[in-house]
Amino acid sequence: MSLKSTDEHNWTQDSIEAVIFDMDGVLVDSEPIYFDIERASFAHFGAYPDEQEHHSYVGVTLETMWQRVLDKHQLNHTLEQVLTYHKANVMKTMENHTNLRPMPHLEAWLDWLAEKQVPIAVASSSPKILIDLIMNTTGLGRYFSVRVSGEEVANGKPAPDIFLHAAKLLGVEPSDCLVIEDSRNGVKAAKSAGMRCIGYNNPGSGSQDLSLADLQISGYEQLLALRNTLPVRSHSIGTAESNTLVTAPSNL
Repeated sequence: MSLKSTDEHNWTQDSIEAVIFDMDGVLVDSEPIYFDIERASFAHFGAYPDEQEHHSYVGVTLETMWQRVLDKHQLNHTLEQVLTYHKANVMKTMENHTNLRPMPHLEAWLDWLAEKQVPIAVASSSPKILIDLIMNTTGLGRYFSVRVSGEEVANGKPAPDIFLHAAKLLGVEPSDCLVIEDSRNGVKAAKSAGMRCIGYNNPGSGSQDLSLADLQISGYEQLLALRNTLPVRSHSIGTAESNTLVTAPSNL
């Protein structure tokens, strides 16, 4: 098991009141699918980004990605044209994709958070309609009643807006939130929001610099092994938060 702590201070010193998840590459291994769709759409409009450029778009909104592609490759198309074409391709592909599954051991981690009544949210740069589709297809929707799309905020990742909005919806201070992210843009957004962040090293998300994260993992089994050391506070439904740090049952 490979764990890498990248922050010099003790990032576990203060309590964690809520956990916010990115979606693609964190809840489901969907980035390789998107890479294929994007390459096809890029080629359709006459753009051929190299791998380094393509990987740099992980975590940003479709609007941001396509505006950068239009500018960098000097394409003679409007943003509306390319977005309409590309979004239709994404939705058609994802609706027909039969292999979407939650990340290994993710549901055990979510079940543990649910047992402790820790508020959680998904905050993704993907369109809201795609977030809902993936939540329904994978069965993860039962865990996530709070879902935030990059479409809902003024500035997408790496700006902190989406995470600040998620924290507000959860009723938790940003400094009390833990974010799990797989992209450089996402980690930067979380840290800019004043949140603690775990970087999820997912090979399917391409080459990502997660060095700003407080901790790096490569699987949820590692978080399960660490759960007794994380200062996660349990919450009672309809009451004030508990003042006792959670401890996992011995048989977990």
